[in-house]
This record gives sequence, structure tokens and C-alpha cells, in this order.
Amino acid sequence: MTGGGSDGAGSDGNESDNDTPEGDTPDGDTPESDLPPTEPGWDRETVAYRGISRRLAAHYLTNLGGTLVGTDDPAEATRVDGDGWRVALSAETVNAAGSISLTEVTAAFAGDPDALAALLPKYRQKAMRAGG
Repeated sequence: MTGGGSDGAGSDGNESDNDTPEGDTPDGDTPESDLPPTEPGWDRETVAYRGISRRLAAHYLTNLGGTLVGTDDPAEATRVDGDGWRVALSAETVNAAGSISLTEVTAAFAGDPDALAALLPKYRQKAMRAGG
């Protein structure tokens, strides 16, 4: 799976000028070192949302069946693994407009195509609601 994502206008209310729907980034934009390991036959997909924290993204993923890797603190989580999927999380502060800055959380998914097909819509629904 590449691309994919939520339908509709971008976070600023405008349609995007590229083929990547709002909330998603092309797989090529994620450094290889930030991608979770894969298994043969697995797909990758990267999504990014503004206005949520890494803690909240990790919490959503654990509620969807994942387990934090390397920490018990969702705020420190950089990896969440589930049945047939893995996610690497990163966060950065981005300039939204003028002096307004927001946290943008990127989730790099790797997993069995069927597992990702079930997981991604649920994650997107949770992540889109949070930014308010």
C-alpha cells in the first residue's frame, strides 16, 4: 500500500496540489532509519496528522491492539507493534501559519496488507477527530 489516506480538504481547508490526500505523506518522504522493519509480503504506508501528540497516537494504536516497544510510557513511544503490523512514531513542531505552530505526528506503518487494510481506517478516524 502506498499513498492512500483520508478524503477531503487539507488541514487548512484547501485541496492539496499533489496526489497525496490530506493526512498522508508519500512513503519516499520518510527516512529509511525511521521505518519499522518488515516481513516478506508486507506493505508500507506513512500518514501524518497535525494537532495530536505522539502520546495520543501511541494510545490510539494500543487501543487498536498494539503493544508499546521499548517503553511503557506512551509519551516516549517511538514504536508500537500489533498482530501483523508495526508502526514507527515520530513528532515534530511545524509552522502552521504565521506564529502558529503545531505538533505533527508521523506514523510509518508496515504490515500484512490485510492487517493494514483493517487497521489504517480505524487509526485515521481516531487521529482526525483528535486535532479538532
